[in-house]
Amino acid sequence: MSETHDIAAPQARRSLLLILPVLVFAALAGVMFLRLRSGADPSALPSAMIGKPAPSFDLPAVPGLAKDGAPVPGLSSADLKGGVTVLNVFASWCAPCQVEHPMLMRLAREPGIRLVGIDYKEPDPAAGKKFLDRHGVPFAAVGADADGRAAIDFGVYGVPETFIIGPDGVIRDKIVGILTPENFSSVLARIRAAGKVAEAR
Repeated sequence: MSETHDIAAPQARRSLLLILPVLVFAALAGVMFLRLRSGADPSALPSAMIGKPAPSFDLPAVPGLAKDGAPVPGLSSADLKGGVTVLNVFASWCAPCQVEHPMLMRLAREPGIRLVGIDYKEPDPAAGKKFLDRHGVPFAAVGADADGRAAIDFGVYGVPETFIIGPDGVIRDKIVGILTPENFSSVLARIRAAGKVAEAR
């Protein structure tokens, strides 16, 4: 009896270990299905930083980067105050960033939009400049975040990510994933809404 029990216990544990990943996957799939059925945007993930001041940082300029013949300055947290700012975290090695870039160029042409960037963890210091020279420079300022510290402080876990920051330096909203022709209008509305909130204060 005891010997049978000793054999059955490990077998039960092995069966549980095999079934557990399937159960976890099924639970996650169920949550995603319910979110999609409810019309929720799966990219609209909550951020612990929303409603909090942007973290303190001071990043150097991307070496040699210029726009309209003038050097593009680096970026610090002090630059995020005084007006609504859209902060995009990107990298040359990020394939979705390349897909998104034409929409950033479009966003930069919108009146009243101040768009700045953080160039995240480039393996080669010249890579960010090459990327922007090739695709265009939509940013008024770009900080080179070589070690990724500034992005980590913002809670970034995957590029691209975009933050909408109020004139008081407080993070008002966060867009996870890429800007697309399909979501451009809604993102622009969220940026404009952040400006209206600021004006009402």
